[in-house]
Amino acid sequence: MKLSTPYYLVDENKLLQNLKIIKHVRERASVKVVLALKCFSTWSVFPLMRSYLDGTTSSSLFEARLGRDKFGGETHAYCVGYSAAEVKAVKRYADKIIFNSVSQLKRFHRQAGSLKVGLRINPGFSYSHFDLADPARKFSRLGVSDRKELTRALPLISGAMFHFNCENNDCANFVSNLDRIGHDYGPILEKLEWVSLGGGLYFTQDGYPLDKFCRKLKEFSERFAVQIYLEPGETAITRSAELVTTVVDIIHNEIDIAIVDASTEAHMLDLLIYRTPAKIEAAGQGKHKYMIAGRSCLAGDVFGTYKFKKPLHIGSELRISDAAGYTMVKKNWFNGLAMPAIVVKQLGGAIKEVRHFAYKDFLESLS
Repeated sequence: MKLSTPYYLVDENKLLQNLKIIKHVRERASVKVVLALKCFSTWSVFPLMRSYLDGTTSSSLFEARLGRDKFGGETHAYCVGYSAAEVKAVKRYADKIIFNSVSQLKRFHRQAGSLKVGLRINPGFSYSHFDLADPARKFSRLGVSDRKELTRALPLISGAMFHFNCENNDCANFVSNLDRIGHDYGPILEKLEWVSLGGGLYFTQDGYPLDKFCRKLKEFSERFAVQIYLEPGETAITRSAELVTTVVDIIHNEIDIAIVDASTEAHMLDLLIYRTPAKIEAAGQGKHKYMIAGRSCLAGDVFGTYKFKKPLHIGSELRISDAAGYTMVKKNWFNGLAMPAIVVKQLGGAIKEVRHFAYKDFLESLS
């Protein structure tokens, strides 16, 4: 099947490798796992994913509705700041609603009705490679940090969320911090029914000590008699997708620059936000050096500089790895560039274009 680039390619067999690890953790640790839609919302592969997860968690009304409509199972609703209208609406889709502050909890807990109500807690420590994504950074607005205020709010909640990790692949660090949560919040945890430990735990990485991880989760759950939830995003879909592009021009300005028919600004925004290079597996230690750049008008629209074994030419195909998490959910119409199609390589090997974007989509995103 000949496809026009650019397009995102989601490989269900690669996705399945992560899902099997998640299933193992669910069973061994007796935890529940809900997909973080803020990271990945490509609902065309939800039929595969729902067999391995318990549901979804959201960061907005629209995500909560998507979780209910397209995934099913448990639907957790969280938002940094709800409006009254959103709380009223989210009740139609969610099983649990988690408030970010005591003030929001007090204002809306009666409106929550039959929903299980939770509160986000900021423990004051975290694991993150980037200050931008650190949930416990100085002056963080994410969660309740005052333990006295939290204790007074306990009669209004049945659970809590501790989201304190970002791309944490260090199991020893996680174990240490979970022990710290148990020590600092023991009297509070003993009064709760469920606790979410959020996302950002990279337990699908090769070589991760799963047995140790599962033992610790189960021990914590039994110690405080709580149902633990994990909220993987990137962990669930890592290494499962690529952004497939084509070189449309090669120019020289002290270095050879290959321009592709995609853009960091429009199609892989996190590369710009966190100033990290794209992963191009075809690049290695060859002698042909190129800067790979996008075709937007942004001067810094650059994927990175790489060495290839063979020279590139106009028409060369380049595949950019890890193009699922925080990528498709952030794509935009900057410069009016063609938005990548969404393509799925199914378990049996068939290639299916599940979504193509056209001028009408660009037009209707504006007014």
